[in-house]
Amino acid sequence: MSKAKLLFDLIMYVNSRASFTAQDVAHEFGVSVRTAHRYLAEIEQMGVPLYTEQGRGGGYRTLKNRVLPPVLFDENEAMAIFFAFQVWRHYSSLPFDADIASASRKLLHSLPGDLKEKIERLHSVLSLWNPTRSAAAPYLRDILEAAIEHRVLRIEYASKTADKRRELMPIGAYAYDGFWYMPAIDAETGEARLFRADRIVSLERTGKTLESSMTLHDYFSSYKVKEPVRLVAGLTREGVRQSRGQPWLEPWIVPDGETGGGSVDLFIDQSELDYVAQFFARLGTDAKVEEPQEIVERIRRHAEGLLDHYRK
Repeated sequence: MSKAKLLFDLIMYVNSRASFTAQDVAHEFGVSVRTAHRYLAEIEQMGVPLYTEQGRGGGYRTLKNRVLPPVLFDENEAMAIFFAFQVWRHYSSLPFDADIASASRKLLHSLPGDLKEKIERLHSVLSLWNPTRSAAAPYLRDILEAAIEHRVLRIEYASKTADKRRELMPIGAYAYDGFWYMPAIDAETGEARLFRADRIVSLERTGKTLESSMTLHDYFSSYKVKEPVRLVAGLTREGVRQSRGQPWLEPWIVPDGETGGGSVDLFIDQSELDYVAQFFARLGTDAKVEEPQEIVERIRRHAEGLLDHYRK
């Protein structure tokens, strides 16, 4: 066995064990204990996080962040990885931000010069753009770890009126429009609720678990209109353009080929009236809600409030 192959196999060996001795390595690979110590020192220099324990029963242990065996990528695969990294350039908070930067440096360093130059140019010609938000979401890693392990978290959450404490089990986390969101199961009611991750003021682990089979995909597919309200509205050309950026509205847009405008006719939930009214109020004269009357009245009150505000 070549030395390179032996070191490769040794990395996989130590990754599969929480603790081991040089004698274990010597027996596994058919080398002397002295050689085993030397090889372990070499893979440690390569970045494998080992530490030794002295005395009776001592040996080697691997740290939590283990190093994976080397993986070979072709040119297209390397480009694809750096393309994926572009997704996160505009997010101020990431669950693995330092790790992404480190992975980029390591991968870039290992590439041949012409491919390295090509990828460095990629940064200036390609971007999957999202609005850059200043609101930090420092608990993303905790949220993801709790979701994976079904752990219940106790959070303090900044709502409209006051900070509230809740116990919940995260389903996962997703990014949309520059913000991070956390769907979670409320430990008290068992209902799935949605939280903005940057509005979590504090977070702590409770030591409790909550069994739930709901995945993030299940959550996205689980939306149901409980109290249906019919929404009918007309849109100008600009109104259509703005509405196409709303996932909840885009599938329902019926374009008008002559004017470039369009209309929508769908059912929304009673609980969403405020949100929908705010959206159509922002469209101004590029939309006109015909029903329900509750939304029409909300938009009127909003417009009157603006007029009063600027008359003073």
